[in-house]
Amino acid sequence: MDKKSLNNMTNSELWKLFPIILSKYKSDWPDRYAEEKELLVQTIDQNNIVRINHIGSTAVTELIAKPTIDILLEIYSHTDITRLINGLQTAGYIYSPQPDNLPPHMMFLKGYTPEGFKGQAYHVHIRYRGDWDELYFRDYLIVSPETAKEYGKLKLKLKSEFTYNRDAYTSAKTDFIKHITSLARLKFPERYK
Repeated sequence: MDKKSLNNMTNSELWKLFPIILSKYKSDWPDRYAEEKELLVQTIDQNNIVRINHIGSTAVTELIAKPTIDILLEIYSHTDITRLINGLQTAGYIYSPQPDNLPPHMMFLKGYTPEGFKGQAYHVHIRYRGDWDELYFRDYLIVSPETAKEYGKLKLKLKSEFTYNRDAYTSAKTDFIKHITSLARLKFPERYK
């Protein structure tokens, strides 16, 4: 029997295939980010890129994390979106439109196959230049190891409840993330404006 393509799977099927996995911090995550950043610059062209950042838990030393490298890539408004999508797909990324978010919020995934995870997983979040919460949240966790530890404990608790439901896992972290982000914006006012 042929494997179903990822695009034809229900959320339930995807969550079973790609459960929430948490890992201790791996010292090679910054290097993996740097390598992927180079690929992105070559694929998209530096002239289209405002800023690239390693975000998410893999960007915070010693924080337990899903072993997925999250990258926030900000582009200029003149960037040719069709060419960008085609280039990233050619580079091995799966395009995941984000219709509920303001354009050009797009997401690209790598490391996902119909058989499960394969190699390093990446999520590239593409947006126009902005003052993004993810940057503040990351920065606060970096300078506050106790808060990072608290966040790690929360993630472990939620993983045990929502191993096969990514949406519920993500949603259950929202209040904590919003609270820490508000503290971060006070600590680092307008850092990314």
